[in-house]
Amino acid sequence: MMSVYHVSTRISSNVPASEILYDLCIYRMDSEKRKHSIVDVKQQALLTNYETQSHATENISEPISTIYIMEVMLYRKTMLKTLCVSPQPFTKMYTLEEFASGKAWSSIKRENPCYFQSTGMTKLESKGDNIAVINISRPERPFIAKDYPIGSSQDPFEKTLIEQQITRRFNQVDYPNQFNASLCGPAAFFYCLQKDRPDVYTQAAQELWRIGKTKIGQLEITPSDGCRHPTGHLYGDISGLDWMTLAGLRDSENKVLSFDNLDSPLAGITLWGTLTEWFEKAGYEKVFSNVGITQARIQGVNELNEYIQKGYKVVSLINDSLLKGSSSERTTYPTHWIVWDGPVTQATDRTVHLKLFSWGYMSDQIKPGNDIFFFIKRFFGGVVFKPLK
Repeated sequence: MMSVYHVSTRISSNVPASEILYDLCIYRMDSEKRKHSIVDVKQQALLTNYETQSHATENISEPISTIYIMEVMLYRKTMLKTLCVSPQPFTKMYTLEEFASGKAWSSIKRENPCYFQSTGMTKLESKGDNIAVINISRPERPFIAKDYPIGSSQDPFEKTLIEQQITRRFNQVDYPNQFNASLCGPAAFFYCLQKDRPDVYTQAAQELWRIGKTKIGQLEITPSDGCRHPTGHLYGDISGLDWMTLAGLRDSENKVLSFDNLDSPLAGITLWGTLTEWFEKAGYEKVFSNVGITQARIQGVNELNEYIQKGYKVVSLINDSLLKGSSSERTTYPTHWIVWDGPVTQATDRTVHLKLFSWGYMSDQIKPGNDIFFFIKRFFGGVVFKPLK
């Protein structure tokens, strides 16, 4: 059913609302990075309470849980001309429901589009010298590695480095890679998000770097202080981007211990209930599951093959000895999450193949020369979701 919604947001400012204008664009991107705008207005006047006007959307059919990106530019009206006061667009993401119900803003001012004018007077530091002192404050960067602080040549959270990593992910040059950290569950989640909604992946990463937290639909990622200030060697072992997103998500689930280094005591497989909850809170719809602690057998393979061939997301639990590069050989209990990119097939020589995502790569990673019985001994089913729109 097609519907029209009336959406709004707020800005934070100490300048009279009557002197401020705004551009507002609300859009989402699809998996091909095509932009779909539902509101796009220019130089509109604010209401007296610093709320934007209520703008009617296009006639749309998306559910109210759909995530949209809000982009805002601010302008200051003067007697002579109108000046743009936003050095770059402010972006934040909210669900359609949040936009339509007036909840697309934060009580914390720096999490909103902001324009503040200094009200203090500059004073001479001394009567004899013409020196003015202006103190400008800004919050500390949320993520700082204790062993590689700001200014270090190996700072994994340096601004330019993180921007480059985010750009590569947006363009799908590379994918989440947990390396030796026990973060395969978060890697599977963020890989699916990166493929389905590159705009949401990018926005989540930017918000984590800028304010130290993010919210994807109803999934709140709020890393602890320990996670935001990790110890030990990170540089070259895991990217700053993957630490913020993967470790940040895993740490947010823990109420007792902090995921604060690569050898964190939180090591262990992400349980399927937790992983499913991440997907569902972000807006994914679960349609099937045959995951469990015991092998899912050939029937389980056939069930998931049917879903992957229909275009669904298949996130599967395996023992990592199934994959190339694993030193494990005989262990047959669940240890690792992967994402399928096609069905399980058998070649004419009966060897099994599966193109899949794991450890930052999408390829056929099944150990060569093995048959379906080798596969099912290391296969524990999976969870199936509709792609995120």
